[in-house]
Amino acid sequence: MEWWEDEGLGLKKTDVEAMREAWRREKAAPEMLEFEEELVRRLREQMQLQEDTIMAMEGDGDGDDISTTSLQLQHMDLDRALFLLKSYLRLRLTKLQKHLFFYASLPHSSSPLSPQELLFCHRCLHATSRHLHHSLLSLLPSHYQSLSRQSTSSDHDDMLHSHSAHLDTFVFCKPTTDVGAFQLDDTGDDIVDLVVDDLYVLRYNSIRALVQSRRIHLI
Repeated sequence: MEWWEDEGLGLKKTDVEAMREAWRREKAAPEMLEFEEELVRRLREQMQLQEDTIMAMEGDGDGDDISTTSLQLQHMDLDRALFLLKSYLRLRLTKLQKHLFFYASLPHSSSPLSPQELLFCHRCLHATSRHLHHSLLSLLPSHYQSLSRQSTSSDHDDMLHSHSAHLDTFVFCKPTTDVGAFQLDDTGDDIVDLVVDDLYVLRYNSIRALVQSRRIHLI
């Protein structure tokens, strides 16, 4: 992939655009998507480089119109990248808090969380569980004190499903490539021809694998 930058060691445009796309996908998806670890790392490194450049330019203190304008543009680029990164991370934390018990129950190998999000998840779960136990669960009979099962007679964690995201919700999406005839259900009765750049409104659960493989973009 070709990278290009603004003058004066500006942020790589492709990474800023990629972060905007990641934010858009995350906002449109009902569940948490895989954390963009490499993209976030690169963007943070570029933001640090941008900040160092700004400090060096301010230290020079030329004060002419060209230098002042260039410095303002550098600040705008940095603010834009910082806003996108914060919005992306804040959006993921909102989803995580909403479906805390579900994501805490997932094995690490299939979890979409970053290491920092996973740490936050377990700390938040511990604090929430302790609060619920002291304020309510301790007053109930012992076989109703579980946060994951309706009672001790349940043979599985039957309450975790209610904490998961609703994957059957409808989403707007555009294929990034010609997928062709695509089966939307297990019966094979519902088939749609997915053409690149055409707009569709489909159930998220039906196209989930295509979203994860980046063959479809959420709008």
